[in-house]
Amino acid sequence: MLKTIALVVCVASTSYADLAPLLHAINQVEASGQRDNVPPGDDGKAIGPFQIHRGYWKDATGFDKTIGGTYGDCQTYIYSVKIVKAYLNRYGRNFITESNWEALARIHNGGPKGYYRKSTLPYWEMVTKHLPVTTVPPVQRSRYGNSNQYRDSRSSHGCP
Repeated sequence: MLKTIALVVCVASTSYADLAPLLHAINQVEASGQRDNVPPGDDGKAIGPFQIHRGYWKDATGFDKTIGGTYGDCQTYIYSVKIVKAYLNRYGRNFITESNWEALARIHNGGPKGYYRKSTLPYWEMVTKHLPVTTVPPVQRSRYGNSNQYRDSRSSHGCP
């Protein structure tokens, strides 16, 4: 007699729904919270509420072909959220499961290895100013960056 044993492993992870505060904060930094009629940024190279570049869009739609659409669709908030989630899933999947918002924000800003670049630290500092204090995940520093002062900076700096 053959017995089948099912092993269920429960892993605490961040779902995309849990990223809502981070996406809100990124939108605040990129477009001052505007969701519609956002002017192009970065000398016309980035569009929409998350200021998405064409290469970012290609990476995201290449990773998740179910998204479809055109680059121009990045002008809309709902479509842009799909693009950002796909991009972060492609290049920051482990950071999603770790709830590491710093690394995810820095990837959004600096590309696939943005979490290693010191040039993305000021961007992360701006993002933290728009995150609810109660939702900021614990600081994780072992593999990248050195911005462990961000919690202190939240209390000493006001929003721009």
